[in-house]
Amino acid sequence: MRTQKNARSFSNACKVIPGGVNSPVRAFKSVGAAPIFIDRAKGVYLYDVDGNRYIDYCLSWGPMILGHANNVILADVKKAISRGSSYGIPTTVETDLAKMIVDAIESVQKVRLVSSGTEAVMTAVRLARGTTGRDKIIKFIGGYHGHVDHMLVSAGSGALTLGAPSSPGVPKDFAKHTILANYNDIDNVKKLFEKYSDQIAAVIIEPVAGNMGVIPAKKSFLKSLRTLCNKNKSLLIFDEVITGFRVDYGGVQKKIGVKADLTCLGKIIGGGFPIGAVGGKASIMNNLSPQGSVYQAGTLSGNPVCVTAGIATLRALRSQKPYAALERRTKKFCKQISEVLDEKGVAHTINQVGSMFTVFFTDSDVTDFDSAFTSNTKMYAKYFQQMLKADIYLPPSQFEANFLSTKHTDAHLKKTIEALRSIKL
Repeated sequence: MRTQKNARSFSNACKVIPGGVNSPVRAFKSVGAAPIFIDRAKGVYLYDVDGNRYIDYCLSWGPMILGHANNVILADVKKAISRGSSYGIPTTVETDLAKMIVDAIESVQKVRLVSSGTEAVMTAVRLARGTTGRDKIIKFIGGYHGHVDHMLVSAGSGALTLGAPSSPGVPKDFAKHTILANYNDIDNVKKLFEKYSDQIAAVIIEPVAGNMGVIPAKKSFLKSLRTLCNKNKSLLIFDEVITGFRVDYGGVQKKIGVKADLTCLGKIIGGGFPIGAVGGKASIMNNLSPQGSVYQAGTLSGNPVCVTAGIATLRALRSQKPYAALERRTKKFCKQISEVLDEKGVAHTINQVGSMFTVFFTDSDVTDFDSAFTSNTKMYAKYFQQMLKADIYLPPSQFEANFLSTKHTDAHLKKTIEALRSIKL
């Protein structure tokens, strides 16, 4: 593994970019390594500036489900770019993508396109508050919903503790309206509703958590959340920025049969280009301006290039129907990883949903934030560093998701297992 250009690139970046990166996890601090700088990508491979080639299991944090630089997507994108990169005026392709989302997700009747997952969450929360006339939001400890001020709150010391800011720059007055709950603990949520029932605008949840590692919500838990929200006239928001069109064409909602009032999307609906969306019941979505009074706007919302990439991606997923095959391959791969770690005597638990998975270095079942944090992060750092040297790129954090794409073949997975078998943990 060559590192000279990577080291120089990082040094140069640190002179003009805070921490040398434009998103914190890219600095590799949690795995005790120096970051790599990517020159190009194709299929399952990343190529760094030193010429090293890696099998990629991060896939730009999920959206490259059809592989990097997919020829079909790029062909459509090139045509779109040739017509112009941004207009700030409506296009028919925006309607086309919105219709595809409406057709795919039963609970979604109307869609507002935005430019990122964070912006989708921000819009959904504002819309929930504007619709209900209430201020408080329940979120789950360990759940990540972008860097919106009122979502950046830390865990409280008790079950009924209101959120405190987890980042400087987040006013306490913002965070106090965010109530923290325990993931997969319905009794905890019931107590919160008993205390704040007439103040809760919405409950927001990742139905499969992806940012404390992959942790699925229990189906019974999600059904109970739906019931509680109905009873208390609060909205249920599913953050499917990662899972939407990743675990199924209709997202987690299709697999489990629980409908959200509002759904946040991103990642795959842009096919690797920056995009987000919030969708839901027409009666709620119609409260957005200009039809309603809840304000939201964005110059790059519905950008024609991003939207075109999203249409091409969804069209391919709709026709190829890759989900069952991806899930089978991922299950087999996780079983092989587990067998090798067993041979090495390394304590671990693997959570897997569809083509997403996380290897937790703990012998405990991982069902929430506390159990995720029993993981041996030093072991994960060692695992990451040695696999990187073996030309395997994994998420540079214990608490993130791995992903497979339709371009990962048995040969790629076999090479990865051979690399795992060869390293010392």
